[in-house]
Amino acid sequence: MKKITLLLTCCFASLTFAQDISLESFATGLSSPVNIKHAGDDRLFAVERDGRIKVINADGSVNSTNFLDIDSRVTDFGGEQGLLAMAFHPNYTTNGFFYVNYINNSENTVISRFTRSSTGIADPNSEVVMLNVSQPFSNHNGGDMHFGPDGYLYISLGDGGSGGDPGNRAQSLNTLLGKMLRIDVDVTPEQITAGTTYLIPVDNPFVSTSSALDEIWSYGLRNTWKFSFDRTTGDLWTADVGQNQIEEINKVGASSTGGENYGWKCFEGNSTFQSSTACNTITHEAPVAQYTHSSTGGCSITGGYVYRGAIQTSLQGLYFFADFCSDDIGYVEETTPGNYDIAFIEDQSGLGFSAFGEDVNGELYVVSLFQGTVLKMIEDNLSVDEQSISAIKMYPNPAKNSLTFDVLNSSNQIEFVTIHDVQGKLVATHSSFEEQLITISTASLTSGIYIIEISNTQGDRSIRKLIIE
Repeated sequence: MKKITLLLTCCFASLTFAQDISLESFATGLSSPVNIKHAGDDRLFAVERDGRIKVINADGSVNSTNFLDIDSRVTDFGGEQGLLAMAFHPNYTTNGFFYVNYINNSENTVISRFTRSSTGIADPNSEVVMLNVSQPFSNHNGGDMHFGPDGYLYISLGDGGSGGDPGNRAQSLNTLLGKMLRIDVDVTPEQITAGTTYLIPVDNPFVSTSSALDEIWSYGLRNTWKFSFDRTTGDLWTADVGQNQIEEINKVGASSTGGENYGWKCFEGNSTFQSSTACNTITHEAPVAQYTHSSTGGCSITGGYVYRGAIQTSLQGLYFFADFCSDDIGYVEETTPGNYDIAFIEDQSGLGFSAFGEDVNGELYVVSLFQGTVLKMIEDNLSVDEQSISAIKMYPNPAKNSLTFDVLNSSNQIEFVTIHDVQGKLVATHSSFEEQLITISTASLTSGIYIIEISNTQGDRSIRKLIIE
């Protein structure tokens, strides 16, 4: 295993673990972000759970004007409700169409199309409602959306909620709940006027089955909290949240004709969840990887992407995911054809990884729900100077009235030290250091957790967590 250094500006930080990457703060100041997508240019669009979408520019700055604000139409009591996802039409540059998935004021799932009114603003009055799916419970809303390599819109929906799928909805083909949907959104204005807001692809797997809904692409899903397509191979990766013990990752090749049954609620991962006559007759699409709650401390998987960018060469082909409960980040690697290994990067604290994102160049980002930040994944090839700053000792920790930095083993002098609270607010700055043993006062700090940023004269940084007693 290689080394991973997690550098989270204004977050919990400075931990060295398994793979050779860094997570660096890219954008801050968001409110409960749950999805990020790109629109074919160098911007990212952050979906906030309360019903707003923000534009993140290439330099990480966030536009003050919302791209879209439909807060008044969205139910967000926390948890799994709210504005959950968006997807840009493949021809967004010319037609300005994008699609959203949200829980409305009747607490049902709505899939809608909106239209851009200018480069950085959408028209909130342009909504065309395409699907309205009744939700029997407030949880398990799934909620991701992507256009596949085939140009069709794929939508994940959870099993309708409660626990143990009491309506057996995931296995039933006469409900959209517990499914992956596939629809054709390229309808004419005349068709929309006539009430047709989407079409059914002729090769959807159940179009000739009278007892099944035509929109269904695959089924047997509990709560797919994020999925993605591999931009190189076209393979579909889904992460399905488990019930009692198992979180699972599924992969289906680009040549799939659909119809896969992922097994819920007969199976949780590769283990039997419910024994019944009906369960004995299904063909179960087994996950390529899974992990248990007891072995990791996790309880809710957040799906990510296969890395296909050009910069982080050692990450090529790895599928990254996270666990919302444990703040673990992990990855799946295909070691030989059809064989997969799963590995974890050491857990963080207080971040709540709610989504991953991929920019136009294939670089990866991960989203912190609790901190309202977007963090960029970067390969961490430490230079001599960076190794030097990592050698600076900081003690005691926890501290009370003072904090000491020992730079005896560092080849570069500290230029300044800043202290932030966990919300990112700057509370103290210290600079102009000459000594190799530096002590600063912390007597004015109240008890709690703080973030220390150490910068040396070469411009290298080290981010560390400090506890004040």
